[in-house]
Amino acid sequence: MSYKNLDIYKMAFDLFLKTHKATFLLPKYELFELGSQLRRSSDSIITNIVEGYGRSYYKNDYIRFLVFSHASNDETINHLEKIIALYPEFSSEFEILKRDYECIRWKN
Repeated sequence: MSYKNLDIYKMAFDLFLKTHKATFLLPKYELFELGSQLRRSSDSIITNIVEGYGRSYYKNDYIRFLVFSHASNDETINHLEKIIALYPEFSSEFEILKRDYECIRWKN
């Protein structure tokens, strides 16, 4: 088995691709500010899943990296909320992404 077989990884990777593409809708001055932060946090979600899976032999490490992934998901949602508030002209695209990230969020 591979991390690539995990449904959560597949969903988060697909969202990463959509998010990366959507950031280029932002104004040029925002590409390297909020756009970059959004790209990095969405990438961190999948990267931490992969790293945790690689350490799955050690259960505590695996769980720790999944917690990091969860935190990155929350960070991504927060960046999306800021973009929606700052750029209402793009809100429909970013609202869809926000909703999708909320769907993969762990429920406590």
